[in-house]
Amino acid sequence: MKFNAENKNKRYHQNRDVKRLTQSETDFDVIVQKAVIVALDWSGVKEDIELSLDELGLLVDTAGAKVIYRETQKLDHPNVATFIGKGKAEELSNYIAANDIDVAVFDSELSPAQQRNLEEILKVDVVDRVGVILDIFALHATTKEGMKQVEVAQLKYLMPRLRGKGTSLSQQGGGIGTRGPGETKLETDRRKITKRLAKLEEDLKKLEKVRSTQRKSREKLPQKRVSIVGYTNAGKSTLLNALSKSDAHVEDRLFATLAPTTRKLYVGEDGNYKPKVILCSDTVGFVRNLPHQLIEAFRSTLEEVAGSQLLVHCVDASSDDVLGNIEAVNKVLDDIEVGDIEQIILWNKIDRLSDDQLDKLKEIDFDYKSKNKKIKDSFFLSAITGQGVEILRDFFLKHPSL
Repeated sequence: MKFNAENKNKRYHQNRDVKRLTQSETDFDVIVQKAVIVALDWSGVKEDIELSLDELGLLVDTAGAKVIYRETQKLDHPNVATFIGKGKAEELSNYIAANDIDVAVFDSELSPAQQRNLEEILKVDVVDRVGVILDIFALHATTKEGMKQVEVAQLKYLMPRLRGKGTSLSQQGGGIGTRGPGETKLETDRRKITKRLAKLEEDLKKLEKVRSTQRKSREKLPQKRVSIVGYTNAGKSTLLNALSKSDAHVEDRLFATLAPTTRKLYVGEDGNYKPKVILCSDTVGFVRNLPHQLIEAFRSTLEEVAGSQLLVHCVDASSDDVLGNIEAVNKVLDDIEVGDIEQIILWNKIDRLSDDQLDKLKEIDFDYKSKNKKIKDSFFLSAITGQGVEILRDFFLKHPSL
């Protein structure tokens, strides 16, 4: 089937200001977008392509779009101009036009030139993995600090992507579906972004001073600190609730928690051990290829774990790639220089496993600990049913550093 390029161009420019990957506070009549997700299979990719695409699909769903189609291209290396090659891009363009697709999402970080070239060929918005994650963070940020941190990351991502598209910066809102200012406004908007970044970073420095003062005050308290870390949607907030018998915000979605929540844990007396009060915090979830802009923006928040005596690494035991998830979390912990804090592995969501799957998980656990000598303890539990929670609380009670 042949498609009229002129009509396709017309449809693209008419719809791009109406349909957005996510909603911002100014979007009242947003249509849920139809998306295609695209991955490149080449020698530089280490993770399983299908698993990575599955996760991208969840990210896109969290951002408010519906995945209609997924495409994988195999090349020796990424194409400099179009990432997937011009032929594959044109083939994808035909599918997009025939199925009224609104956005193409790529499972890698695209260069500004690749993004621009792909939009010219596909005639729809092109978003990369970094853009989707930034957009989700913008959607879920609720605290003053969190919103400023996300905006800093977004603006640093946007700066090299400014180009003439006939839309002013002031109209962009919080999403990533709109792309840049008009040609005559480029320099003006660059100056606006630079000025806005300076103001945001100044504000964040002030907030960090407050956070630092609070952190120093907590260090004087007699209570020891435990931080729950882990991959996004591993059940960290549910675990915090189960341990503390509280009601921290919980949703079964990616990046539901962006601001750290701290609760007091009261662990009871047991024989020779006196009762303890422990401060326990959950943290923002991690993900593969977490944008460096976000790591930098959230560094002060993530560094809250630095004052902990113990890290509880919460892992979704039902995931198809538990070891990959652990590795992704440990990479971020190393990036923020807290990877040397004592860590235990907590295999969560075992209620979702069959007996055979649980036996297999125990083999994975044994093998992982044998290769990672600093991990001495691990636990199998279900935060949502409570199975194994008391065993963990007992561990806290008897732990010599807590």
